[in-house]
Amino acid sequence: MKIDKNIIKELTDYLNEFNLTEIEYTDKDTKIKVSKSISSNSNQAVNFTASDPIANKLKAKLISGTEVTSPIIGTAYLSPEPGAKKFAEIGKKIKKGDTIMIVEAMKTMNHVPSTADGVVKEICVEDGQPVEYGQTIIILG
Repeated sequence: MKIDKNIIKELTDYLNEFNLTEIEYTDKDTKIKVSKSISSNSNQAVNFTASDPIANKLKAKLISGTEVTSPIIGTAYLSPEPGAKKFAEIGKKIKKGDTIMIVEAMKTMNHVPSTADGVVKEICVEDGQPVEYGQTIIILG
């Protein structure tokens, strides 16, 4: 298999032009993924958007603790119903097995249990936000 260097060059240019950290190209039997890492010595400010999964991963890396990830793809809800008390709030003690949020998938409400004991340091998703499998949804300290 011969790799087309022009495609890689073009993808790299897109990374820089649009300030991306990763881009993927798929064509029939070919799949090319180009990514770059962000230097920790960089003086650039990093702005996080709650709906941006890449930003959530970067944010999770900056805040140390135990990451609890979404077990499924769906829509995250922080409380059992609109206006109700949230399952988890920053500073709240959580025990392993406690429900930390609900992820709705195919009209089914799935309670997401905590995978560890700890105190909530960060909630990485907003109410009603789509989540991916394995995405960090909460960080415990």
